[in-house]
Amino acid sequence: MRNQQVLLASRPEGMPQPSNFKIVESDIARPQPGQFLVQTHYLSVDPYMRGRMRDVKSYADPVAIGEVMVGGTVGKVIESQHARYRPDDLVVGSWGWQSYAVTDGKECYRLPPSEAPLSTALGVRGMPGLTAYFGLLEIGKPQPGETVFVTAAAGAVGSLVGQIAKIHGCRVVGSAGSDAKVAHLIDDLGFDVAFNYRQSSDVAAELYECCPTGIDLFFDNVGGALSDAAFAQINQSARVVICGQIDQYNADSPPQGPRLLWHLIVKRARVQGFLVFDFVDRYRHALEQIDQWMREGKVQYRETVVDGLENAPNAFIGLFRGENLGKQLVRLI
Repeated sequence: MRNQQVLLASRPEGMPQPSNFKIVESDIARPQPGQFLVQTHYLSVDPYMRGRMRDVKSYADPVAIGEVMVGGTVGKVIESQHARYRPDDLVVGSWGWQSYAVTDGKECYRLPPSEAPLSTALGVRGMPGLTAYFGLLEIGKPQPGETVFVTAAAGAVGSLVGQIAKIHGCRVVGSAGSDAKVAHLIDDLGFDVAFNYRQSSDVAAELYECCPTGIDLFFDNVGGALSDAAFAQINQSARVVICGQIDQYNADSPPQGPRLLWHLIVKRARVQGFLVFDFVDRYRHALEQIDQWMREGKVQYRETVVDGLENAPNAFIGLFRGENLGKQLVRLI
């Protein structure tokens, strides 16, 4: 057996390209005392990884040229010299784009039993699900009857944000990048209304039509012109949750846009960004609640899965083209 890895070969300028990655093979390392060897079953690709490809200071260190690309993973323990992990344990971690890894378990946890498929540990029952749960409930604090607007609503985070908002009695509006995704939001996930921003000649007018009484809670995954339109339509005491800004991740320089922060003064509104890691001590409770909603049929999910580690770069690039519905995964086994 050999270990296949995807390395960062160069830093992208603008949209990432396959040439920014390099696929290599090496011998599988053996675990030392306090370590275990894990085999990757599924790999997550997420928009935040674009920021880790830049050589700039952020909340996490950038990936160095020649290093394995970062990413969430779930797999099975093959060999262990670790006191808390045994062979055949299913483990969630962040050992990156590779088929095998040796780890000391510091950024891993044993996957709790569940009837849900293993892949959900990286989606609805993983980082995206937790991001939606805490971002909406702890930062946004939705109230029954409020209008909630979610961008990138058909993605892994946005789709769950909308469903949780519906559980809490809100009117939910979503934007997505295709007619098929809009239909999915309304017909499958229960959004009250949604629109295709790519086909809109006037996003602000379309958003007003969808939110005639304004926006009480804006959960933003996109940024750019869509965010500008939403800022202009927030209500008094609105909350704006900044989860992602995918519209700007591939920009070589910060784009110039309308300066709309004065709306926060007029509306006495609040805008706040967050990281899911802020709530790590409460993950288990959140996952138990999400599991319960799934069993009750209140939460649905979709996954877009490609096979083979060699296809991880194209799956990642596809995120920025809107090719995924729900969570984008790479299946290795």
